[in-house]
Amino acid sequence: MKKYQVTIHFEMSDDFMDLVPPHRTYINFLINKGIIDHYAVSMETHRSWITLNAENKQEVEKLLVKSPLFRFWTFEIDELFVLDGQHYRLPEVNPN
Repeated sequence: MKKYQVTIHFEMSDDFMDLVPPHRTYINFLINKGIIDHYAVSMETHRSWITLNAENKQEVEKLLVKSPLFRFWTFEIDELFVLDGQHYRLPEVNPN
């Protein structure tokens, strides 16, 4: 399984906001299944970032299309070579 970073640009409207709750339900489903590792949204720049696990870019796009917000998006999919951070490390050992 490979890791991908999706950068989404979106346009907001009343229709968009009406679809946020079912979209969040879908995102939560993918997080719970271990498909999405990270999900972030900036209302300042109208961008979202999703880090997810998939076999290929076509599979990533199939997952994105299922979002109720898909029609409001333009997006880029990048395969990641390295993804590192605190959450990918073993916890620090603290002697009692």
